[in-house]
Amino acid sequence: MASKLFRKKSIESIKREYEAGQTEHGKMNKVLNVRDLTFLGIAAVVGAGIFSTIGGAAYNGGPGISLLFVITAITCGFSALCYAEFASRVPVAGSAYTYSYVAFGELIAWVIGWALILEYAIGNIVVAISWSGYFNNLLVHIFNIHLPDWMLVDPQSAASAFKTATTALASGTVTDPEQLKSYAFVVEAYNKAPQIGSTKIFFNLPAFVVVALITWIAYIGIKESKQASNFMVIFKVAVIIFVIIAGAFFVDTNNWVPFMPNGFEGVLKGVSAVFYAYIGFDAISTTAEECKNPQRDMPRGMIYSLLICTVLYILIALVLTGIENYAAFKDVNDPLAFVFEKRAPWIEKIISISAVVATTSVLLVFQLGQPRIWMSMSRDGLLPKKFQQIHPKYQTPSFATIITGIIVGAGALFLEGGLVTDLTSIGTFFAFVLVSGGVLLLPPAAKEPGKFKLPYVNGQFIVPGLLAIFIWLFRVRISDAFTNIGNEGYQEILFLLFLAVALLLTVLTFIRKYSLIPIMGVLSCLYLMIEIPAVSWKWFFVWMGLGLAIYFLYGRKNSRLA
Repeated sequence: MASKLFRKKSIESIKREYEAGQTEHGKMNKVLNVRDLTFLGIAAVVGAGIFSTIGGAAYNGGPGISLLFVITAITCGFSALCYAEFASRVPVAGSAYTYSYVAFGELIAWVIGWALILEYAIGNIVVAISWSGYFNNLLVHIFNIHLPDWMLVDPQSAASAFKTATTALASGTVTDPEQLKSYAFVVEAYNKAPQIGSTKIFFNLPAFVVVALITWIAYIGIKESKQASNFMVIFKVAVIIFVIIAGAFFVDTNNWVPFMPNGFEGVLKGVSAVFYAYIGFDAISTTAEECKNPQRDMPRGMIYSLLICTVLYILIALVLTGIENYAAFKDVNDPLAFVFEKRAPWIEKIISISAVVATTSVLLVFQLGQPRIWMSMSRDGLLPKKFQQIHPKYQTPSFATIITGIIVGAGALFLEGGLVTDLTSIGTFFAFVLVSGGVLLLPPAAKEPGKFKLPYVNGQFIVPGLLAIFIWLFRVRISDAFTNIGNEGYQEILFLLFLAVALLLTVLTFIRKYSLIPIMGVLSCLYLMIEIPAVSWKWFFVWMGLGLAIYFLYGRKNSRLA
């Protein structure tokens, strides 16, 4: 039974099946070069994070968050190098799903494929909702166009806001004029919404429209998608460079002192927000079959995009915290626009336009990624054959693209954005952990000209040394976790589980002389995972349970390896 669940595919068999599949289901259009892949990486990474979440991180960490961008880039860099190693050996679509099939076997491959739905399809729901907010802000402040409020919000958020507002107004304790005005607006907007019977109608129309548009672009071809992506990347990077240069004239270096006002602990509070700004570089690996030379160009595209984004992020962080004191960023959701609001309002308008473009490019890359993962799973028999269908004219996975559009569009129309944000991060981290760990299980291979080869760095003594430093730095938390485990709840249990895994991997690294880069990729991503609230883990396990049920009812019986 176990041998069937963990049956593996060899790299050679994957390549043979890929060639046979091209003959049977049609070829995809090989048009992407290293520049296109780099642009796709930047398109996926530079999105809502740089325009929104960086504000909260700056408030907690001060100018020191520039160091956090370096730390997070190194963490993502470990995983990126491991992705690059797999991409150079397995140049087919499927990303972490296909890589896990080679390293761990079928069941783990299915699990990671199911988890990637959280990163791409479900994650895109969050991005679409965020896009809707930026777009509506653009309509109101630049074009003075006001859409009906019931077309801009999901039913759950509307009902929750109405309940809060009516309760607060009924209590008579609210005296702040601005707060009263805000509550009155919520009540009025709720009462004006159309209704069917006794049910009020609310939906997020802009979010749905942009998903439909992006799905159409992804459907009609990779060439059109790359052209749209390249244009949006050039525009938003130009705006960010302009903001850095323009902002430099307003920088007061006194705002950089103290550099870490709340200590390193304050800097680390921004981990989730800063990592959110890096999610997406792995989406490049889903386009392997549309690359001219995937074994050479995909690793370069990942690494180049990560380096470029890191430099931009560090400069933006320093400029923002130099223009405005870190304490001013409390509850600021649009920090780039915030710092120019009074100093140069015309720049604020440019930033608003750029925020819309940036989130659009993220939507496009993720909407390209999800259908290609489903296509790979279908080729292996784990999903119905329809998902591997290639359009004869457009050379894209047409059916899978349409299904992705329907799922993301319906979710963006009716779901609450905050509901799935942490789930997206868990799914991403999970993929990073398995890809990093999977490199350790690959058979040795010699360096080939023109192909990326992950450098071997003996971790035998480095990893134990780093673990010792970690234990010393977190000695208080470790002590508190053991002392108060019954009172602290699931979060500290997750921390202690991480510590146990770290100790096990350290011992194995010492004995077997594992390579440093994949081990650090596993440990760093695992640590960031356990910092996500425990309630999100509960929903993650529910999601995984649903996925396993589908596998045992359909995938296991229909697998090609069966």
